[in-house]
Amino acid sequence: MDIGIDLGTANVLVWVKGRGIVVNEPSVVAINATTHEVLRVGNEARKMVGRTPANIVAVRPMREGVISDFQTTQKMLSYFLKRVTGGRMMLHPRVAISVPPTSTEVERKAVVEAAEQCGARPVYLVPEPKAAALGCGIDFDSPHGVMVINIGGGTTDIAVLSLGGVVETTSIRVAGDAFDSAIVRWVREHFNLLIGERTAEEVKIAIGACQPGMRNDQLQIRGRDLVSGMPKNATLTSDQVAEAIGGEVREIVRTVHEVLAATPPELAADILDRGIVLTGGGALLYGWDQLIAQQLGVAAYLADHPLEAVALGLGKALERLGTSPLTTPHGNML
Repeated sequence: MDIGIDLGTANVLVWVKGRGIVVNEPSVVAINATTHEVLRVGNEARKMVGRTPANIVAVRPMREGVISDFQTTQKMLSYFLKRVTGGRMMLHPRVAISVPPTSTEVERKAVVEAAEQCGARPVYLVPEPKAAALGCGIDFDSPHGVMVINIGGGTTDIAVLSLGGVVETTSIRVAGDAFDSAIVRWVREHFNLLIGERTAEEVKIAIGACQPGMRNDQLQIRGRDLVSGMPKNATLTSDQVAEAIGGEVREIVRTVHEVLAATPPELAADILDRGIVLTGGGALLYGWDQLIAQQLGVAAYLADHPLEAVALGLGKALERLGTSPLTTPHGNML
């Protein structure tokens, strides 16, 4: 059995050969703080965020694209793997997992060990931009340059691909979670109102934009007044959300510029002709294509299935195993 796992900061997607994507749930685990028993995983655990009693903790074991809580990540992986295999982990499925392209050897080893402890054999690691490109059906085996920007929950991964490999890449820990945190800070500073990151995410999805002037929407939110301590309503506009996340958006654009500047001129010319592909949940923020064209002079377009691109690409990476897997000390990097 072949299984691809997009082990994201915000969501876990699982692809199974012959069945497609069978899991798409939040990377959240609810745990009994006293007994350390796992109570809920995924969608059910996310419903408990911010609403749990003192003895129950809802945690996200992945932070900024890497494992921050090994034991909880292992339990989450075990839950999803058992679900898709029907508990038949003794079959030792072949598993491919996505990782940020700049992840360290220690971080990659943690991912491999977590999967192996769940019964996976062997475990392959695939850089997220490469998996995203494969999932979009992009042909980068030819000597032509392709640029992919994968904006996830914890990291934004940028890569230039050619001849089946990564030519230029970088990863920054500025992405969807950073947008949410920025909205929380902005609302606190300008409205004296405390909202949770879940509310901030809803605001981002509903009325967010890359820069002011792109949208003319508004949304009523509810939180706790920091002065009176009482519940309070406020109305946010798209321009205010764009202002709140402006620093993070500019950081991503600046990093894309740096990667383009480091790209060999022949490949840069290919990218100018072909454009930049946007994948990941963060790529759904309104106006990325306009902003990149305006700031960098390069066309950009959203992939057909931006949220699922990495998971679909992991499946294609497993199908390509016979070509050129590169052995690393802690697993195989495709």
